[in-house]
Amino acid sequence: MPFPELKGLLTDIGVEELGHLEMIGAIVYQLTRNLTPDEIKRSGFDTYFVDHTTGVYPTAASGFPWTAASMQSKGDLITDLSEDMAAEQKARTTYDNILRLVDDPDVREPIKFLREREIVHFQRFGETLQSR
Repeated sequence: MPFPELKGLLTDIGVEELGHLEMIGAIVYQLTRNLTPDEIKRSGFDTYFVDHTTGVYPTAASGFPWTAASMQSKGDLITDLSEDMAAEQKARTTYDNILRLVDDPDVREPIKFLREREIVHFQRFGETLQSR
């Protein structure tokens, strides 16, 4: 990032996004740590369980593991900020979809918080893009 004032923004959002992964991991762990073998089988969690037990292994709902290959970087400020904004919108949509499917308040409330943060990040990236 060639602009020092933007380095801080990118660092802050990046650190917060790692915190989001930690929160999602904690939710998954709390929901799965006491499952019985029958509950594991009935829920469709068995293939994950075979590979990871109840350990947190970041994957998409489709089972695709998270890797740095999912991130895009071109080295162009406008392109990269636009990609960042798109990533925030994709995360918001994922949280919207989770909220459509889940009624447990102990899951819904942190997901709603994370959804709000994605909106704020989108706004910050947009403000930065407009200022350049």
